[in-house]
Amino acid sequence: MTTGEIHHRAHFLNNLANHLGRERRSSVEKPKWNQNPQWEVFKDYSKDQLVEVLKQQCKLIHTDVHETTTSELATFITHLIKEYGAKSVVTWDDPRFNEYGLAPLSNELNIDDISVHKWDRDRGEENLSLSSTADVGITFSDATLAESGTVVLYSDQGKGRSVSLLPAIYIAIIPKSTIVPRMTQVAKDIHDKIEKGELVASCVNFISGPSNSADIEMNLIVGVHGPVKATYIIVDDK
Repeated sequence: MTTGEIHHRAHFLNNLANHLGRERRSSVEKPKWNQNPQWEVFKDYSKDQLVEVLKQQCKLIHTDVHETTTSELATFITHLIKEYGAKSVVTWDDPRFNEYGLAPLSNELNIDDISVHKWDRDRGEENLSLSSTADVGITFSDATLAESGTVVLYSDQGKGRSVSLLPAIYIAIIPKSTIVPRMTQVAKDIHDKIEKGELVASCVNFISGPSNSADIEMNLIVGVHGPVKATYIIVDDK
């Protein structure tokens, strides 16, 4: 594969600056705004207050919300899967499943006649096939926006997008510590990581409840291009 080369860049940019009638710039200085309203939204809210904001927003986006503790999570999520009548589950390959006592869901096995498939980076298209026919997809939320009821997922080789997109029901496990006021905080976190030279996920998904679509007459249809049902489980992880 031939590496691309840029020729006459300086000449081109100098010529462009001359035609614009301004000095050639080598960098752009970030403006300092007098007002930063994006930082004011829920600025002084505690985690408990942000949970209440999140719960209220979820009512508007047709998303069920439950609260539990780390010690009760395994029992609760198993009960929920059975309540949905699900027979197949797909999950991420994520160490948090073990850390939060969900070891049975972190391995490929059958639990009470429920088949579980963990995303396997070496099984390529098979992951997509299993996700498309699964009843339930389960992931952890990497960050959670209270204002919009949004879970933020950082994809990588073990955390395929299909787990949250293709199954009929999507369950997001939300550690309480991940809840922030709004998009502002997540954007800053991503920016800071890039500034430090840290690797950032090539795909960041922002998911606000189940799939929704509306035609020109504003008739809402749920589940057109994604899960029909979404459930958030807030876990007190302090």
